[in-house]
Amino acid sequence: MSAREERQALPSRTTSLHDYALFRHGIEPDGRIPRRGYPLPDGPSEPSRENLTWQQAQDEVTDALTPLLADPDPVRAADAVHRRAADLAMPHRTLRAHTARLALTDEDAARLTARRLIRTGTDMAAVCVGMALMIRLGQPEDVPCLTTLGMLSGLADAASAALDPLDRQAAALPAIRHRDRSENLTSLTDAIATGDAEAVRAALLALPDEDGVLWLARRIAEAADLHGLLLARPQDADLLALTGRLLHRMAAPGDGCADILDYLPARAVYEALVRHADLLPPSPDHLALLLSTALDLHSGAAVLLDWRPGRREDLLDALDRQLPPAAPEPVPGDRRADWFRRNRHLPFARTDAGDPPRWELAVVHGPADSSDVETRILVDGVPLVPALFGKGRAHPPEHLLDSGRLRAAPEPREVQLCEAYCTEGCCGALYVTIRRDGDEVVWDGWRGAVGPTPPAYRFDAAAYDAELARAEQDHSWCWPARSTARLIAAELQERPGLLGRWGLSPVWVGTGHDEPHTTVMRFVFPAPDGAEDPYGQPLRLYFDWRLPDDGSPPEERAAAALDRIGRSDPKGFAQLQRGSSELAAALGYTWADGADQDP
Repeated sequence: MSAREERQALPSRTTSLHDYALFRHGIEPDGRIPRRGYPLPDGPSEPSRENLTWQQAQDEVTDALTPLLADPDPVRAADAVHRRAADLAMPHRTLRAHTARLALTDEDAARLTARRLIRTGTDMAAVCVGMALMIRLGQPEDVPCLTTLGMLSGLADAASAALDPLDRQAAALPAIRHRDRSENLTSLTDAIATGDAEAVRAALLALPDEDGVLWLARRIAEAADLHGLLLARPQDADLLALTGRLLHRMAAPGDGCADILDYLPARAVYEALVRHADLLPPSPDHLALLLSTALDLHSGAAVLLDWRPGRREDLLDALDRQLPPAAPEPVPGDRRADWFRRNRHLPFARTDAGDPPRWELAVVHGPADSSDVETRILVDGVPLVPALFGKGRAHPPEHLLDSGRLRAAPEPREVQLCEAYCTEGCCGALYVTIRRDGDEVVWDGWRGAVGPTPPAYRFDAAAYDAELARAEQDHSWCWPARSTARLIAAELQERPGLLGRWGLSPVWVGTGHDEPHTTVMRFVFPAPDGAEDPYGQPLRLYFDWRLPDDGSPPEERAAAALDRIGRSDPKGFAQLQRGSSELAAALGYTWADGADQDP
């Protein structure tokens, strides 16, 4: 029987959550903290107020807590906050969010009260108020208490946010424990707890190279003190390779602002990687990794780091010297080598329009096992989308270049450059208005930018048109399945009757998100009689036709696909993926495995 089973947890109503966390950690035989943290002690369930509006919650928190937090007596103030926070009966996340936004008349008094709340608070509401205040007011002496509370389930996020400006390594550990989806990081957090640098290195190198783990790249690097490990082992090739993977994942837009901008040692870690890149064996994986690093330094979010003048360019020049020339022709069957061939020149290209040119387009596809392609727009060498928006990657060339949306005419045109990863309706999109003004092209009328409104950008019209024409004609970034998709999409746009004769309309033509070497066509079929669901929406069926790359030229592949569409109804050979189960049943269609059926 373990010590945990022999001893009962301390009663929650008389013991602070801080002391309870210490108690739980103290009775662990091996000192390990569970992946999701220790469960909170038994107590009242978290309040839920379904009809509570954001403004109402803000008003209630402001009225209840603002005067109490100005009290110079922290004991009296903390006791009062303890009672009032419970009386608010508000969901804890909501309470934290509004407490963090309070206007404080006396920050020193509020800090003392918050410090007492996180040390002595016996319920979640009171501790949540203290934690929210610590995010703004915490000082180095608060790190041990915040770290302790971060061991509890439900407080990891708040503890991590409060620790971020104080101790990045301490902040990373609760963030990892709370977000580790598959327990792949448990061995790393256990090794970090031992303080053994060699154990940490071994745990790092054992991490699986997959998105389910590396989406936490910044937190992994911070928790493991990657920079310190590199300083101690500058010629460790395995550690350098892992460093490259972590940096590249941090530089990706992902689900919001690229994490590389929040990684404090980023510049020094890039320097270490490039300085010792020659230690990496020239395998296809390592060459692709170094080229991906160069693409990030040339046109990705890494450009926005606070580089010394000319230093980023020096790193790019060093990588250019390190990488071998690209093969002149595709390597049959070797998709990674072909990706390297198509992208080798991009981060090192120089133009006659200045260095950096005033306006530049870089279409980036990377890596070879991804369908992600973005049209990176640089002004004076600065990538606009991460600089002005930072909530997703720029639109692909099919949206911005093939459509002619970036072409300038006297009549102003508003263009969406990027949509938030979670859709525009959730977190917005970035728009600009493009117009030709004499011998200049003007970008202004910005909408959706984060922070101050961007200035109007003016470009020489001749240089602008030349760069746009170059980008529109350069398809070197495109791989066979994507080329097939582009050819099919263009033909369907020219010949709407090809699908129309079957009652279908194209929804999207591209490459599979998880299968980049498969061309995917999605069609929609509305109910022929105009039938609607109970909500007044038309009944529809969505079909996918998937064409894996078979090695034939894209022109032949596209022509064969279009010929089949012309001869036979795609509803007979495409897979039904989504739509009305009622309509599908009425027409006798069979659902594909995993399809999404509407009731």
